[in-house]
Amino acid sequence: MKEIFTVTGMTCSACENAVFKSVSKLSGVKNVSVSLLSNSMTVEFENTSEEEIIKAVRNAGYNAFLKGKKEKTPSHNIDDETKKVKTRLIWSIVFTIPLFYISMGHMMGLPLPSFLSGYENSLSFVFTQFLLTIPVVILNFKFYKVGFKTLFHGKPNMDSLIAIGSSSSLIYGIFAIYKIGKGLALSDHNLVHSYSMDLYFESAAMILTLITLGKFLESRAKGKTSEAISKLIDMAPKNALVRRNGEEIEIPVENLQIGDIIIVKPGEAVAVDGEIIKGFSYLDQSAITGESVPVKKSVGDKVIGASINKNGYFEFRAEKVGEDTTFSQIIRLVEEASSSKAPISRLADKISGIFVPAVILIAIITTAIWLISGANFEFAFSMGISVLVISCPCALGLATPTAIMVGTGKGAENGILFKDGTALEYCHKISTVVLDKTGTITKGHPEVTDIISLDASFSKEEIIKISCSLEKHSSHPIASAINEKAPEILYEVKEFEVKDGGIKGIINGKISIMGNINLMIENGIETASFENQFTLLAEEGKTPIFVSLDKKIIAIIAVSDPIKETSEKAISHLDNMNIKTIMLTGDNEKTALAIKNKLGIKKFIANVLPQDKEKHIRELQKEKETVAMVGDGINDAPALAASDIGIAIGNGTDIAIESAQVVLMKGDLRDVPTAIKLSKKVITNIKENLFWAFIYNVIGIPVAAGVLYSSMGIKLSPTIAAAAMSFSSVCVVLNALRIKTFKAKKGENNKMKKIIIEGMSCPHCSARVEKILNEISGVSAKVNLEEKTAYVELAENIPDEVLKSVIDDAGYKVVEII
Repeated sequence: MKEIFTVTGMTCSACENAVFKSVSKLSGVKNVSVSLLSNSMTVEFENTSEEEIIKAVRNAGYNAFLKGKKEKTPSHNIDDETKKVKTRLIWSIVFTIPLFYISMGHMMGLPLPSFLSGYENSLSFVFTQFLLTIPVVILNFKFYKVGFKTLFHGKPNMDSLIAIGSSSSLIYGIFAIYKIGKGLALSDHNLVHSYSMDLYFESAAMILTLITLGKFLESRAKGKTSEAISKLIDMAPKNALVRRNGEEIEIPVENLQIGDIIIVKPGEAVAVDGEIIKGFSYLDQSAITGESVPVKKSVGDKVIGASINKNGYFEFRAEKVGEDTTFSQIIRLVEEASSSKAPISRLADKISGIFVPAVILIAIITTAIWLISGANFEFAFSMGISVLVISCPCALGLATPTAIMVGTGKGAENGILFKDGTALEYCHKISTVVLDKTGTITKGHPEVTDIISLDASFSKEEIIKISCSLEKHSSHPIASAINEKAPEILYEVKEFEVKDGGIKGIINGKISIMGNINLMIENGIETASFENQFTLLAEEGKTPIFVSLDKKIIAIIAVSDPIKETSEKAISHLDNMNIKTIMLTGDNEKTALAIKNKLGIKKFIANVLPQDKEKHIRELQKEKETVAMVGDGINDAPALAASDIGIAIGNGTDIAIESAQVVLMKGDLRDVPTAIKLSKKVITNIKENLFWAFIYNVIGIPVAAGVLYSSMGIKLSPTIAAAAMSFSSVCVVLNALRIKTFKAKKGENNKMKKIIIEGMSCPHCSARVEKILNEISGVSAKVNLEEKTAYVELAENIPDEVLKSVIDDAGYKVVEII
């Protein structure tokens, strides 16, 4: 089983590593992923309990609890953390400013109160600083509590460095108070002056205050990285209007049950997943698919929780409630991906695991070397503290998780769900994309593409009426495609028969047959005159069907699974990125070849059984290709699992989410190159973060140790070191936030519209409409005469009124723009 835990007390990558190691050692734990950024831990385990896992975390010096269903979301936890850190920061500043003024003001020529000035007031001068330091220490005592606890457990972390550095300054200051008291008693002016000028109370307080400032800025930035999750959660409806026992009552969404009849009025959100039983409307599914164009839904259609009802009224039956809804699964998926680790983070983990103990050793050696070289204790001591403080590996620990969290959030905004950090990282390595045909390149269900009348005495309307009258008795998939064209009134069919290669029946006393060439020949119907047209349609990848009446062919109807409008652009984008595309299909070679030629796919493999697709993936991997398999997540499950990256095209079904590492919620093939581009941006960002985090420590530690002091007189005080360390962490987080600027570019545009038009009756009409639409700047249009529809891509925001007016001016009527 898999559970998510909230872990408290972690402050750096060393903390993260300590928790990881402690839980990983438990028997029965299969996989552990710890996230410093979201303060969470995901554990896959068996033959152990949640209590044992929590105990292991506590033994490492931290605390953990199981994330419950009603627990606050990560974004809310971060908000609470930000408020607490802000309060600590404000009060720390309140005490630190006067402390800094008293300790450093006289060096800048600023006046001090009389009771703090002069030799005779030296003890008051020092003791006042001590009193101002104590509240700052108490306010930030968690650094000491966690730091020393992990140090004593043999797993020191960033807090250990802060605790050792600031407590050393504090203890030295207390020691100085006693020395000054002794000097005053002995009237030893030199002793009093020496210790009065070499206090480190302000360093202890400033270290804690500046670290807290860094934590505050970091916490605010963390809140921004989790915006995607918080936005998703805020979209979830809180209440639902339900019909129970004949009454309409409003109840909390968590109280809904499977089978409940839920009423949705205009402007309201769909509470859970279900099926419409009454009414119809257009739903905005952008929260789930990222696609802003509303989708028409009517009786029998499925609805997804968190969709927004635009204008109609409908009722639906709840089929999935609670954590089983698609929306809940999306939130869980984004949370898990945000808290997961990418393989690139292992480098930072390995380094941080030995970094803190090494820094403590370096600080001790630094102090010893300066003492041996003849420096006084105060100077050597300050050098050691500076090394401790500037070396805190906070930036190192934030480098990867911040980028992963922002990247997965940005993917979710665009309808691309990365299951974990590994998927997000590996996408940028993809060299070959293997595409399933049905449902991926094509729409996945057959449609009538051609109705060719071969007898002038039969209009297309009459041909459709005859065909639908026959096909309504058939359960074949081709029959369903033809029946979508059915008029309200059909002919009565007698003696209906299903034949090998087609169907047969009697309409108005005449025998009518629909089917392939062989069926026509068997029934003595002449086909020679029409075989060229029949063959041409077949070569285009369509399934042609002869329609005969009274032993005479009157028409050919062609049916095919149409290619999605976006597939050609997606494949073109992949080609431009130097990524190979291969179509893997169980369909015949003729159909596959037609699609290959139309889309420009470099290679195809036809007649492949579902169980054999995996073998082809393995063969490509043997050729050192990094393979992404794109499929619907059901028949393609073995191939999805075998590929380096499995990408499921669909609407977020359970099987798609389980079988793939990446889910494209819109079913838009153009999201494949978008996912790869986003992955590249995230990986580049992580490398930048790691570079700056490493460079910061590589340069900072030697400078803090004083290597430039002898030659250039450059010395970092503990206060400056603390400020530099905090600044580095904030810089890393801000750099990761740049990923938010990523924009999904899908060719000429990101917007598609469907325009339903009345009045087009011939190819000249459709060509004219297509021409006038394409003449508009920023518009790419394709008109389907049979569907009476124009599919329009917009490179910029063009109002519907503009599109409508040019079509109306041409003499046609716009019925609807979707």
